[in-house]
Amino acid sequence: MRFSVIIPLYNKAPYVAKAIASVLSQTFTDYELVIMDDGSRDDSFAIAQKEIEGHGHCFLYRQENAGVSMARNNGVTASQGDYLCFLDADDWWASTFLEEMSKLIEEFPEAGIFGTSYTIVNETKHKTRVAPIGVEAGFEKGYINYCQVYAKTLAMPLTSISVSIPRPVFDEMHGFPQGIKLGEDFMLWIHIALKHKVAFLNKPLAFYNQDVDVSNRGVGHLYKLEEHMLWNLTDLEPSEQSNADYKQLVDNLRTYGLYPYFLSRKYHEAAKKELDKVDWVRQPEKTRNRYHQPLAWQRMVYRLKKTGANIKQKIITNFS
Repeated sequence: MRFSVIIPLYNKAPYVAKAIASVLSQTFTDYELVIMDDGSRDDSFAIAQKEIEGHGHCFLYRQENAGVSMARNNGVTASQGDYLCFLDADDWWASTFLEEMSKLIEEFPEAGIFGTSYTIVNETKHKTRVAPIGVEAGFEKGYINYCQVYAKTLAMPLTSISVSIPRPVFDEMHGFPQGIKLGEDFMLWIHIALKHKVAFLNKPLAFYNQDVDVSNRGVGHLYKLEEHMLWNLTDLEPSEQSNADYKQLVDNLRTYGLYPYFLSRKYHEAAKKELDKVDWVRQPEKTRNRYHQPLAWQRMVYRLKKTGANIKQKIITNFS
């Protein structure tokens, strides 16, 4: 079997039917679909069960709530395909996703992970845009320097809905890290990218849905340090010394992703300690200046911007 498609499912009743339909409509048919329900408390399981009824290559399992990493890993264990693909239950694929992915694998067989571009969808704000991935203008497909490309725009070249991984590589990396709630996918990608080639197709074939209820999305609050990717990359610290591209990427992620922690009273000191690892000389002047303004002023400006954004979102939601 060519592909195993894994859908982790948790409380996504309004969206899961569309995700499943996008898999069942694939032009490439040598695949199985494995849905792992992570203890949903809504109608997600029943909806998924109905959608796959009569499809012998589709399987639905249920586990006690253990998080998305465990759901994906258990889905992989229950699957048999040579290449693993993942689709979140609130996102969807173009009908040619697996077909194009199969061609990419054939053309660039040395890669340890394969990815495509994707479209960011926010119908509430009436916005749809292709992710601004930092490949060179005119790039169509081929091997990429993952760290360089990611560092350029901080738009993820690889996402949990737009990749395929050879099963032996997934097993080598022991799957998605458990206990991480922000960036568990990045942690797997970067470990692969530092050891294997990355093949990329610059064609948007996956759709990343930003219309999901914020209570079901991993945004808008501060995770515990043990749940955040940037506090859990200590095993890659030697790469910061030996790989300049990785160093640039992780520093860019730190200066961008740790800013809310730097402003918080609870995590300020922990963020400062992590930011001390940054090579500030290689950071843009705008970023350096942002961190060197008086802390009280930064906190006030941040609160005002956040309040303004929340008000704008409510207006858009109420009148759309």
